[in-house]
Amino acid sequence: MASVATLLLAGCAQEKTTNPFFAEQYGTEYEIPPFSEITTAHIREALLKGYEEQKQEILAIADNAEEPTFENTILALDNAGELLSKVRNVFGPLSSSNSTQEYRDLEKEIAPLSSEMSTLIYMNDKLFQRVKKLYDEQASKNYTKEQKKLIENNYKRFVRNGALLSEADKQKLAQLNKDISMLQLQFEQNLLHETNNTFVTVDKLEDLDGLPQENIDRAAEMAKKNGQEGKWMFNMQRASCNPVLQFCTNRDLRKKVYDAYYNRGNQGNEWDNNEVSVKIIQLRLEKAKLMGFKDYASYALDERMAKTSENVYNLLDQIWEPAVKKANEELADIRAEIKKEGNNFEPEGWDYMYYMDKAKKAKFAIDDNEVRPYLEVYNVQQGIFYVANKLYGLTFTERTDLPKYQDDTKVFEVRDKDGSLLALFYSDYFPRDGKGAGAWCTSFRGEYYKDGQRVVPIVVNCASLTPPSGDTPALQNITNITTEFHEFGHALHSFMRDVQYRGTGGVERDFVEVPSQINEHWALEPEVLNVYAKHYQTGEVIPMELVKKIQDSEKYGQGFATVELVAASLVDMDLHTLTEVPANFNVMDFEQQKLKERGIPRQIFPRYRVTNFSHTMGGGYTAGYYSYLWAEVYECDAFQAYKEAGNVLDSSIAQRFRETIFAPGGIDDGMTMYRNFRGRDPKIDGLLENRGLK
Repeated sequence: MASVATLLLAGCAQEKTTNPFFAEQYGTEYEIPPFSEITTAHIREALLKGYEEQKQEILAIADNAEEPTFENTILALDNAGELLSKVRNVFGPLSSSNSTQEYRDLEKEIAPLSSEMSTLIYMNDKLFQRVKKLYDEQASKNYTKEQKKLIENNYKRFVRNGALLSEADKQKLAQLNKDISMLQLQFEQNLLHETNNTFVTVDKLEDLDGLPQENIDRAAEMAKKNGQEGKWMFNMQRASCNPVLQFCTNRDLRKKVYDAYYNRGNQGNEWDNNEVSVKIIQLRLEKAKLMGFKDYASYALDERMAKTSENVYNLLDQIWEPAVKKANEELADIRAEIKKEGNNFEPEGWDYMYYMDKAKKAKFAIDDNEVRPYLEVYNVQQGIFYVANKLYGLTFTERTDLPKYQDDTKVFEVRDKDGSLLALFYSDYFPRDGKGAGAWCTSFRGEYYKDGQRVVPIVVNCASLTPPSGDTPALQNITNITTEFHEFGHALHSFMRDVQYRGTGGVERDFVEVPSQINEHWALEPEVLNVYAKHYQTGEVIPMELVKKIQDSEKYGQGFATVELVAASLVDMDLHTLTEVPANFNVMDFEQQKLKERGIPRQIFPRYRVTNFSHTMGGGYTAGYYSYLWAEVYECDAFQAYKEAGNVLDSSIAQRFRETIFAPGGIDDGMTMYRNFRGRDPKIDGLLENRGLK
């Protein structure tokens, strides 16, 4: 989200006169998009045509003189916009992982069209009346459970998008949606620029004392690439800046990197997100009130498991106090490490990772640099595949001959236990120019049924893990391998979802992290470590004494990590439970004041500060960042089922998890799915124990 290895730029020599999106089929194996043939011009042309085609399809459904039926209304809506879906399924993932200026310009061009399409659909009263008639009559019809769910989803979507408003208010909502979408896009593009183009430059090698050699080499490569040969540069991708915070003895350098990272979007430059954030918050609140809600959180939570802000705050409050207590205990350890060095200063935020690492070594005799040689990224991937095979019977075969959108991605056939093709899986693990920070799961094609045949999903795991450098392969720390397992949990959900319709595939936002977070639990299981944790030079399996050290130290630092996470969740909720936005509202002051009132240690910032908080300001997790903790209650409790069975790789339990959690998609609500799996509601104890807070 610019160096693109494959040919994705308009005007390249290989551009075809025929737009690949317009062919009935791509003509590639498994109908994978032919990435090397697709140009920005193709994408733009296909998007514009796709919007026009969908418009005509929607109007035809609304104007149909026949009585509404499931087939001519609900199913027709689910199938509408096939070309648009086809091209957006390519453009979306590429925009987040291989963005160019042309892509960013195109995003700005089409954002209003997306908003206008939403208005065309959900504010068309004739169309709504057809949906409403089917919704009102469904109890008397012999629909399947999934058909009833699709009808219900469509009806609710119309209502949440203003179908019951007056004509004047519909127009207000349409403008609000358009303005919000453009601001969210501006926020994301500003943040992308800040992450990849904010650098800390070092002139002297001695200033990098303590930094592992491979990180020094990568910093030199970045400097050379940016015309600063002979120097060392760090951007704000975590793979670049976190090693400085963890290992560098130079306190001034740590402060520079820390300030640069946490102040992304807050630099007073042309990519500043302060004003953008305030406008987003104001317009969201205006939208919520127009829709009859007191604040935006109430509007957002209305369709989630949590339902109310009170329920969210209740969860966060239960975690906050023990997390702060644990963080203060960790601070005491950090102060002790500072005194060991003969210093007497009070630790600051840029000291936390550095001295926490020292304290961890002192307590558990474990060093990240001792562990990393055993954690090569693709060996870890084989461990992930091993778990999926043991639990679900899945097998993975790499295909080097299938189309790729980036040279260093890998592509796998995923086959079910009966040998049938279940999915295609792409892994894209390393940072690059034009790629968003963090990690995510996306897809070039989702699962549904067409003409009675299952459409095979094409799923992608993206991350910004530590890349290889010179002769050193891509060695990771524990946090990174946990991320790898996490994102693959989302992929498993996409692989094994089994729904007939596009519109029944999604689960509630605060349930969506259950499959990903439960998959993290297998990362450090001894049997799994024995499969993937092999020394990159000797091939030696990780020694059991080192495994024990990892397990003993696993929960250390969770006070800090949990406070970071809860703090961000609280700020997200606090911003979106505002019932009025004060004049001259300052989001950064608001953030710090609210957290100070709650007693946050001053050395800890939220995991994301408002101006770089893509999860909430970008729109994906608005009033929803708490979802990670909400889902953790469920997944920690769910993992106990394996522990209780005495076998964490018990395939019978995994089969039940597949049938009750993965396969239904959104046909059942999250609580129903969980009760079907566990036979009861979840308990919070597992989360507290998992984080070492109990």
